[in-house]
Amino acid sequence: KLSIIIPVLNEEENIATLTQKINFCLKKIKYEIIFVDDNSSDHSKKILKNLEKKFKFFNPIFRNKKRDLTQSCFDGIKKSNFNTILIMDGDMQHDPKYILKMYKMYIKNNFDFVIGARPLFKRHNQGLSEFRRFASILLINLFSIFDIKTKDPMSGFFIFNKKIYTKNKKRFFGKGFKILADLLIHSQDKVNVKDIEIKFKRRFGDK
Repeated sequence: KLSIIIPVLNEEENIATLTQKINFCLKKIKYEIIFVDDNSSDHSKKILKNLEKKFKFFNPIFRNKKRDLTQSCFDGIKKSNFNTILIMDGDMQHDPKYILKMYKMYIKNNFDFVIGARPLFKRHNQGLSEFRRFASILLINLFSIFDIKTKDPMSGFFIFNKKIYTKNKKRFFGKGFKILADLLIHSQDKVNVKDIEIKFKRRFGDK
């Protein structure tokens, strides 16, 4: 059982396609998809409402608060029905083909986190500009003062146990774009982490 939480802002071109790809890749497990719309100004809300009517596994959230990726994810976690949580982006840069592999590794080995890690120290990553790659490496070096057992604490693609959120929710910073680093750094107990290297795809629509 898996709750897939996808924060989105103005992703009208990607929502339906991403839903289809997830559905195609996850035939053997029970799951739900929770798109959390952060007050989009395009047709995202209309698309989400139509998909909600079509699929039983589809449970969108519509935020009217101040836009914030981490708070969008937290809202999704609160609404989730299952204890295994997967966070991923809604812009097609995270390939759903990795979800089942991550899920199986998480379940089989009893990890607290399984992280889709981008190969940041390899040049010419197809989906990552040199500026973003350098910025991510800089942030990783800043976080090196903490005992974080992952190559990519900036990743937005990871599985973890909902109990980590519920137990530590008062400890989290809870703002901005770096939810994984927040979860790892501010969890009270030492967590068992495993990386899976992924190919970070180019954002759909980018040239």
